[in-house]
Amino acid sequence: MGSPAEVTYGPIFIGVVFNILLYGIMITQTYMYFQAFKRDRTWMRLFVFFLFICDTVNCAFDIAFLYIPLVNNFGNVEALNVATWVFATDPAMTAIIAILVQMFFAWRVKVLTSNWFAVCLIAFSSFAQFCGGLGTAIAVGMIPEFVQFQRFQVIVIIWLAFSAVSDTLITASLVWHLRTHKTGMPATDDIINRIIRLTVQTGLITALCAIIDLVLFLVTPTGLHLIFNLPLSKLYTNSLMSSLNSRQGWQYDTSHGVSQNKEPTVRGGHGPRNVSVNVLRSDNARRGAPQQIYIDVESHEMVDVMDVKGAGYSAGERSYRVEEKLRTTASDSGEAV
Repeated sequence: MGSPAEVTYGPIFIGVVFNILLYGIMITQTYMYFQAFKRDRTWMRLFVFFLFICDTVNCAFDIAFLYIPLVNNFGNVEALNVATWVFATDPAMTAIIAILVQMFFAWRVKVLTSNWFAVCLIAFSSFAQFCGGLGTAIAVGMIPEFVQFQRFQVIVIIWLAFSAVSDTLITASLVWHLRTHKTGMPATDDIINRIIRLTVQTGLITALCAIIDLVLFLVTPTGLHLIFNLPLSKLYTNSLMSSLNSRQGWQYDTSHGVSQNKEPTVRGGHGPRNVSVNVLRSDNARRGAPQQIYIDVESHEMVDVMDVKGAGYSAGERSYRVEEKLRTTASDSGEAV
């Protein structure tokens, strides 16, 4: 077995590096969100801002935890074997961020599916992992020696196992609902398939990371599991932000709509008819996918009140004939091409 710095702080250093990298991605995604979705509800924008603050605090604590033993206590081998209170904040912050993200997705499951049974299961699993994360933070404060972390296996199992269960339930609920509510329209189904892929990818990443973290914690006494544990909070926030920001690509692109004015020959004495064609396309539609075309027809008719050929009829008769033509025009304007 190598030195304490190699066995424990090697994995911690790698985990903190991943944490900071993901924090940089979180900064970018947060900026994109506030720029692109200014009309989102106030509570949602405040929710995103609060998550960003939690991520920032978590990142600062992780950097401080590396700085204290490696710089302030440089040369003190005993300091490498003991976790400080700063380290104990990581499981607590991860659990707080996880329950916030999971409850948001539980709300989304409720809105989409109205399945209270699934929502209750997700909420229960999320609350269990939250309690497990707080319990792990308390246990680290009570037993700070790294080599003694195996003594509180039960609370760590509750934390990470229920975290993975909650993520899996969220993914399964959303995927099942979306797959059973396809419309048969290529453009709409293409968007649904993209949502399904994104849901599976983001949900499985957090669940898989939590499972690997738990397995490594149980099978090895070293700090190897910390490589996956420290970036876990950033995976949750990035998965949420990825889901929110991807909405921009699902909207129909009306800026590339097509407008055409046609003047077909219409029998029955009707004048020129203006036909406007609006094409609503998704991003994939512009790359060759089938398009949905909606056509609005507007009819306009020029009516000359004066009889240019000198046919004699009274003003009342002319008014009656004009009204008849206007009624005919109004009935024609509702037809669809």
